[in-house]
Amino acid sequence: MAQAGEANALDQAVGWPVVDWREAAWPPKTDLQGRFCRLEPLQAERHGPALFAAMGADAAARNWTYLSYGPFADYADYYGWLAEQQWRRDPHFYAIVDAVSGVALGVAAYLRIDPKMGCIEVGHLNFSPLLQRRPAATEAMYLLMRQAFELGYRRYEWKCDALNLPSQRAAQRLGFRFEGVFRQAMVYKGRNRDTAWFSILDHEWPALRQGFEAWLSADNFDAAGEQRRTLAQWRGED
Repeated sequence: MAQAGEANALDQAVGWPVVDWREAAWPPKTDLQGRFCRLEPLQAERHGPALFAAMGADAAARNWTYLSYGPFADYADYYGWLAEQQWRRDPHFYAIVDAVSGVALGVAAYLRIDPKMGCIEVGHLNFSPLLQRRPAATEAMYLLMRQAFELGYRRYEWKCDALNLPSQRAAQRLGFRFEGVFRQAMVYKGRNRDTAWFSILDHEWPALRQGFEAWLSADNFDAAGEQRRTLAQWRGED
């Protein structure tokens, strides 16, 4: 349901005024540094070998099921795809690099970037088994969110195949709100995709940011690297 606004001179309901709106900035091609990981603008030559090796740990190629491309038969094909993506403005790809080893373990991207409307999406997520369920995976998502809102975006989106339940659970864990399903939104790999939509709005971000930063703090992990409290608990949801 639409949020309440006000009535215009014709007694029609309209949205509330957005005062002093200025369009957001385009994401820069710079690194995003965290404690567990670093996001570097994708470079095929620099990141390709490590990414291909890391993705190879997914022997069954489960990570590629809900992506519109891949898996790639060999490194030459994967390198060619990376080389094409590194020059594109939208999507704007990053390699997710382990802060200790310096090895690229996954990728993520901004896409459907609309500075005039203040809307940006995160997607093309491919976390190798070496990155999944590790603090670096969560931190990578936090770093991208933080930059988006600091650049002035009002709306941060996550979309996935409505049958991709792990992706939906990940979005909700990160604080995204479910908005609904667009039926028959796409055809990819010869099959239908109904798309589930999630979002975070700018006024929701400060509370979410506090939760992320508390979860990512050194005090939240024991000597074995296990979390003491979940993200939901830090947000007061559990």
